[in-house]
Amino acid sequence: MASRNPLSPRYSSGTDVTVEAAGVRFRFSHEDFAARVGAAAARLGVVPRHVQGPGEIADLVALAAHGRIASPASDLARHLARHRETLLAGGDDLVHWLRRLVFRGAWLDQQVNDGRVDPVFEEGRGFTYRNAVTGVPTDEPPTPDWSALAYGDGSA
Repeated sequence: MASRNPLSPRYSSGTDVTVEAAGVRFRFSHEDFAARVGAAAARLGVVPRHVQGPGEIADLVALAAHGRIASPASDLARHLARHRETLLAGGDDLVHWLRRLVFRGAWLDQQVNDGRVDPVFEEGRGFTYRNAVTGVPTDEPPTPDWSALAYGDGSA
């Protein structure tokens, strides 16, 4: 009997959205996916939490799930179009990073649930994660900082 790859967890919070990367498939409820996408957008600095209303979240979910916003629910779509060259062009664009951070968050949650990774709170840094056996920190990828183009701050 073939054993499961320990690096390929089986995260599932529902069946509304499916994200696949490197042969690993995660399934999300709409609420879970929306919360993770909103957190990712805030971490990237492009849509701060305090301006994420239902319309902005709907646009971010569409962008992360489908790679585009077909039916804009807020002015965020217009903002993203205005900054298309910086935010939505190329391989490591906003869509890529939203998906990557959503996927990483779900992966970490599953690793914590499986007892492979321990969350550690560090004052001033927030949560970091360490291998439950060795104590070695998990790699945290450097992320782009698009706060100079943040939606809703009046400057971009």
